[in-house]
Formats: sequence, structure tokens, C-alpha cells
Amino acid sequence: MTEDWLDVVKWDSHGLVPVIAQERGTGTILMMAWMNPEALRLTRETGHAVYWSRSRGRLWHKGEESGHQQVVHALRLDCDGDVILLEVEQRGGIACHTGRHNCFFRELDAAGHWVEIAPVLKDPEAIYGKR
Repeated sequence: MTEDWLDVVKWDSHGLVPVIAQERGTGTILMMAWMNPEALRLTRETGHAVYWSRSRGRLWHKGEESGHQQVVHALRLDCDGDVILLEVEQRGGIACHTGRHNCFFRELDAAGHWVEIAPVLKDPEAIYGKR
């Protein structure tokens, strides 16, 4: 298996590319994260989302702590080659570390305030324990 496909991706100056995880079936955007070439390669090989955690400075297998894994059904590259779209099955129904279904749970209202529009499905402390 050749890895020329990785060379088509336009990595940023830090060797990363933004990745959008979209829920298969509903089309809901679950989250945005980053990948480096190793994360993208592992995602393709394992069929499970693997990201690069900028805050931890290491690979992050989605669900490694929470159990809320993302099974990848399709990998897509945008027209400019600088954004990846993952079509995923979100296991456990929670993609966000806040315990919500997705990370885009705040909406700007007419008064210019960010309003939470989605409930917490599970307390993050119950998912991850005390930090």
C-alpha cells in the first residue's frame, strides 16, 4: 500500500490538518479536531478516528478515556486539499468532552449572546472522573 495519498494533503506549518467529524446518517457536525500524518494513517488503518491533541502533544484515539469511539465510514478531502471530513458512527452518542452529543452546542442569539441549545447527556465527571 503506497502512502502517496498522504502527500496530497496540504499540511499546515505545524504538520497538521483540520478535521471535521460528521455523523453518518444525520449529517450532524459532531466536532472539529486536528490530525498529523500519523493520525490520518492510523485512522485509515484502524477504521477508528485518531486525532493529534495539540494540548497534550500526542496522538489521541477518540474514546480512549470515555469509550465514545468514532467508527470511520468515509474519509474525504476538500477541494483545496487542506481540510479532512470524516463520516463517522459516534458510539455512545456523545462526541463532546462536555457530555453533549456534539461540540457545537452554543448558538448566537439576536441579542449577541451565546446560548446553549443542547443538553448535557452525561456529566463529564462521570465520563472522565475527577481531573
